[in-house]
Amino acid sequence: MLFRTALAAVALTAATAALALDDPQTPLSDPMQSGMWDYHQKKLLGDPADIRFDDRVILRAPDSAEDSLNVPVLVDATAIPDVKRIVVSADYGPIPHILTYYPEQAAAKLALRFKIDQATAVRASVETHSGTWHVGSVYIDAAGGGCTAPSHAYASDDWEEKLGEIHGRLWSASGRARVIVDHPMDTGLADGIPVFIIQDLALQAEDGTELARVELHEPVNEDPAFTFYFAEGALPGTVQVVGRDNNGNRIRGLLTEGETH
Repeated sequence: MLFRTALAAVALTAATAALALDDPQTPLSDPMQSGMWDYHQKKLLGDPADIRFDDRVILRAPDSAEDSLNVPVLVDATAIPDVKRIVVSADYGPIPHILTYYPEQAAAKLALRFKIDQATAVRASVETHSGTWHVGSVYIDAAGGGCTAPSHAYASDDWEEKLGEIHGRLWSASGRARVIVDHPMDTGLADGIPVFIIQDLALQAEDGTELARVELHEPVNEDPAFTFYFAEGALPGTVQVVGRDNNGNRIRGLLTEGETH
């Protein structure tokens, strides 16, 4: 009888484990086995009971960072319904919070670049309007030092004249908007250089309707570059880009199918 009970318990455990692996709603242990994740999830996301790892949240990034100042990442959470916001973070970054993305009328998908300081797990934590978090992860190897290096902008005498200039383009038919803003994005970790970053950046329709918004933090790369994704036909032919930095400088420009203004 004891032997049969033990076998039944083993079978039940195996079945439960299989169900957990198949069900993206089931909380599982950290696939990256990171020593910092428990701390960061509470600080950035809140109650761990509402957090689960989910293969539907996809991150595409290089295995190893060739340039620690410009590491490309594509976050794709379009398989998650009813997305409210996406928090992108690096477990072993000196400043873990990279950015928070509010898709609004855009797809839950964003391409970005950031500065990396050492090998780390990078997360995209996706909150739905119901308050549940779905987390995707990727590991990036790196020699590091990106967050503590001074900006390249100061090597140019006219960097202040170019501050806040917007470059980019719309591809309305395919629903893509590419935005680059001239800005040093100083982390405050280089000796003698204070924090100087863009804090908010938004895409708006001409009538002021918000299409998508990003809250930036120190690890976002110098001259931030983003690609926003929309459903086909959902992107206007002209889009306003508005924002501000932590020194109160305003950012404003237009994106069109051709040149930026």
